[in-house]
Amino acid sequence: MLQQTQVSRVLEKFEPFIERFPSIEALASADEEDVLGEWSGLGYYRRARMLHACAKAIVDRHDGEVPRDVESLMDLPGIGRYTAGAIASMVFGDREPLVDGNVTRVLQRLHNNPNQQTDPETIKWSWERASALVEASGDPAVLNESLMELGATVCTPKRIKCSVCPIAEHCQALSAGTTESVPPPKPRAKRKELFCTAVLVTDPEGRVLMEQRGSDGLWGNMWQVPTMETEKAPMDVLEIGEGAALVESFVHQTTHRIVRFDVYRCQSWEQREGQVYLDEDQIGALGVSNAQRRILSLSDTLFT
Repeated sequence: MLQQTQVSRVLEKFEPFIERFPSIEALASADEEDVLGEWSGLGYYRRARMLHACAKAIVDRHDGEVPRDVESLMDLPGIGRYTAGAIASMVFGDREPLVDGNVTRVLQRLHNNPNQQTDPETIKWSWERASALVEASGDPAVLNESLMELGATVCTPKRIKCSVCPIAEHCQALSAGTTESVPPPKPRAKRKELFCTAVLVTDPEGRVLMEQRGSDGLWGNMWQVPTMETEKAPMDVLEIGEGAALVESFVHQTTHRIVRFDVYRCQSWEQREGQVYLDEDQIGALGVSNAQRRILSLSDTLFT
């Protein structure tokens, strides 16, 4: 949950998620739709699907027990070298390194390594340095947690707090006056633009028409109001239906996309296969993206 998500947001979701799925077996046996529903609002929904698949694999391959060695951990869905190292060191106390962006930044400044963080040679070097440190440490779990926290709270990309850094006297970048330039900023990848036309349709009972997305791509398996997507330009109001009226336009940004939403209300809409009218309680139990929650808040009858 903490991957690319603020702690304050995770705190709202963690306890309810654990209460709903108190064991690996409970999570593995749950429907994916229920897992997405509990995850709803955290974003990056691929994490929820991979966590669900991981629980199933642990039950199927390891009798419900999380494996201890890094190789077996990395063989599970959604677990890479970093997560495997975190589990092995912090849960089992094994001498396994972990490297994320925060750790790499700390190590690069410590050694005044000016190379790009994402270069293969820098990644290889970071893992070698982290391995040497964890082998020399008295407590691998404390070391790994400390390196991550140092990068997250003190040795940050900007507004670096060198005056309170516990290892400042060993920092070569600080001595050389290069902390602001080491590591160099990551080149920004150009984000794709996506145009979405969302349509709010309600029935006489005030329920909202909803549909479920396919399993692939952005927001896979999530629920939404009828939404049409194009990469070129937004739809014209005449293409939507009789009596369609624009309610709001907004921009929703993800890591790789800039998504531009036009939200319409439509009084005349032909219900299509897979589309169902749902009330607020029913929608609340489903996996719904933050963008779609904003759209639902515009309804006259729901989420007001």
